[in-house]
Order: sequence, then C-alpha cells, then structure tokens
Amino acid sequence: MPEKLIIIGSGPAGHTAAIYAARAELKPLMFEGSTPGGQLMLTTEVENFPGFPGGLMGPEMMDLFKKQGERFGTRILSENVTGVDFSVRPFVVSTSTATYSSEAVIVSTGASAMWIGVPGEREYGGRGVSACATCDGFFFKNKKIIVVGGGDSAMEEATFLTKFAESVTVIVRKDVLKASKIMQERAKANAKITFAWNSEVKEIVGDGTRVTGVKLFNNQTNETTDFATDGVFVAIGHKPNTELFAGKLDMDKGGFLVTQPGSTKTNVEGVFAAGDVADHYYKQAITAAGTGCMAAIDAERWLAGRE
Repeated sequence: MPEKLIIIGSGPAGHTAAIYAARAELKPLMFEGSTPGGQLMLTTEVENFPGFPGGLMGPEMMDLFKKQGERFGTRILSENVTGVDFSVRPFVVSTSTATYSSEAVIVSTGASAMWIGVPGEREYGGRGVSACATCDGFFFKNKKIIVVGGGDSAMEEATFLTKFAESVTVIVRKDVLKASKIMQERAKANAKITFAWNSEVKEIVGDGTRVTGVKLFNNQTNETTDFATDGVFVAIGHKPNTELFAGKLDMDKGGFLVTQPGSTKTNVEGVFAAGDVADHYYKQAITAAGTGCMAAIDAERWLAGRE
C-alpha cells in the first residue's frame, strides 16, 4: 500500500506540515535528509519565534518540533531522498536503501546560505559569523561588524544591521555594487555604513570563542590587512535545495520552486512545496512554518477530493 503523504525535509516547514498532517490522520512519513532540522540547526539563539519569550537554541527548537510531530504519529526516517518520480501515480520516492510510494508529497527541502568558503568561517559559525541579519542582528548591539556582498540582500542586511551595530562595513569585491539603485542609495545615505571596495575576506580570525577580525585582501593593490570586527554577515545569497527536482517541478530563475498564488500547489497535481525551498523573500522560521501548515491543509483537501 502506498503512503498517503510523504514529506521530504525536516525544517520548520516540514515539521509543521507533519504536525497538521498527522492530526488529520494522514500518517505522514518524513525523510529528514542530510541536514535534519534545517537551517535553524546552525542558529545559536532564536528570539523572534512567537511563544518563546526567553528565546531558545535553534537545535532545541527543532527537537521540540520533531517531538510534537511524533506525538501525533509522524514516522521519521533519518535518510536522504536520492530520487523522485512524479510522472507516475502513486509517486515514487527513493533513498539509497529503499523505494517508497505515496499518493501526495510535500517538498520542504529548504535552502542553504551561500558561504564564502574561507578559513575560520565554519569554525566561527554562530559565534560571530552569520548569514541572517534578522536572526542574529540583535546580538551585535553597539558592535563593529562587516557585511560581505554587493547585491540587494547585502544592502538590505547592512541597512537592517545599523539598527543595532555601532558601524557596518560592506566588503565589496568590485568597485561597484550589483544592488538595485534604490537599495544602493539607501545604504550609501546611511551614516553608519561604509564600503571597502575591491576587497575580499580571505580569512576569519577569532580568539577561539568569538570573531575578532578578518584578513582583508585588496585585489587592486594585492595587499592583505588585518581588519578588526566583532561579526561577519555573509550576504551573497541563498541557494534552494532543489537539484533533486530539476526537470520535474517548475522553478524560477533562482531555482526556487514555483507555487500557485495563494497556495502551496506546484505544477504537478498532488505535489506541494513549503518553506524556503519556495520562498526567496521572507526566509524566516515562522513563515516556513506557516507554509508548512498550508501545505498540509492543501494536501489533506486534495487527498479528500480524490477519495
């Protein structure tokens, strides 16, 4: 017998979908994937999720999400989905060890922040290195920080961070910005923001506990200097985890799954998308959870309509 519903991915979207689907008696089967818990597993403290006034650690929050889904009967497999076939009914979902079939599928594989890939970046992740100003900006009150990137997201992050930081230096690889004119003007007009042009971060350094600075390379003079900073925000974009669905589900030019307006329905009937895999704008745990709820309701109603 095929499953009624398979959920691919285990971040806030996937786990919220599981909670709603399990309570609707769909007995969902979830595949956690290679990063169980999604991007929140890389976040130290979450302070902006409603209902947790004292804040809590990202991994702790995802553990609570998981337990809530399991309480209602979600079955969770710690496996990575390696292939899908949406051209047959029921749909086929494969892992490296087995093949499963399902009447409906919710894709909640999330997105991954793009990193610069320099020494110290991974070591100081969550300890001064971040890819989310909205998540972590609050922890840098009256600090000197840098933002790496020259596009809209970098200008947006830099401008947002001036609410907290003493100063924000934007590290730009070229001598011009890629950002839209309005975003450039907004950043350049902000007294707290300065720009380091033709510059690249070659290493992130710290004291073993926190970030203390970066090695900054000027690609015009070939000089490397020590630049003191309390935090490094990488803002060179997010990459949706959609390689698995190439040629099988409609995507936009950024690789994000396309859903029908006002719903989580993809171009394949019975396949739904929730969370950052389809969201290139908000990218928050709470919005991911919201679309996870929507996907479960959409799937439940679609399945009920077929019976």
